[in-house]
Amino acid sequence: MKNIFFSVSLLSTFFLLGSCKKSHENKLPPAAKNEALSVEKVLEDHVKTADKKRPADFIPKGFVLFDEVEGDLNSDGRIDHVLIIKATEKDKIVTDEYRGKLDRNRRGIIILFKTEDNGYKKVLENNNCFSSENEDGGVYYAPEMEVSIDKNNLYVNYMHGRYGYWTYTFKYRNNNFQLIGYDASYNRGPIVQNETSINFLTGKKQFKDNINKDEEDRDEVFKETWSKADTQRPVLLSEIKDFDELSF
Repeated sequence: MKNIFFSVSLLSTFFLLGSCKKSHENKLPPAAKNEALSVEKVLEDHVKTADKKRPADFIPKGFVLFDEVEGDLNSDGRIDHVLIIKATEKDKIVTDEYRGKLDRNRRGIIILFKTEDNGYKKVLENNNCFSSENEDGGVYYAPEMEVSIDKNNLYVNYMHGRYGYWTYTFKYRNNNFQLIGYDASYNRGPIVQNETSINFLTGKKQFKDNINKDEEDRDEVFKETWSKADTQRPVLLSEIKDFDELSF
């Protein structure tokens, strides 16, 4: 009942402000006018947020839902939602000579935390950080991308079949999702060529090189080396422009 009364009170105040705005705005001194506009903006934002009751309500105009995963990302015991969204620009739909019509609109990510009142709060939005699932993979198909949640961590996984895989691990820290880990395996068919594992919290990088990589009939034997990872500036999910350009 408190939430309903609060919303009704806000709406009443909002409409009252709107009806009085034109008649009084020219009479207000600059400081008072700015304060009135600030109050109006807060009320508008509240009304817009109150209308969003489902995860799909947070998808911006010009995008569609591509995938959705659920899990606890901030250790509060509530189920949060991660939306993978995809743009719908018509000029990004192309015709490939061999594959036919392809939608090469880029994809993005929206992260929503579940609130105590069973609503949702948007904590991150990055609309273009992932390439299309129909990108040109050269002599092989483009890697498959999937997002998962495990033990309060967010994983962005790329799988490239016989060529290996790579995974980015993010943790909710300081009101953002920070890259805390990177793991990759470079393969040639069934044979692992090398593996890389980076812990950005400790600043340690492990590299394992298969010294029998050219011997198909011999067991894999790895030479392990450690080095210091570059941790001068945290990599934040909200700031990544293109995952394809990340390199470590």
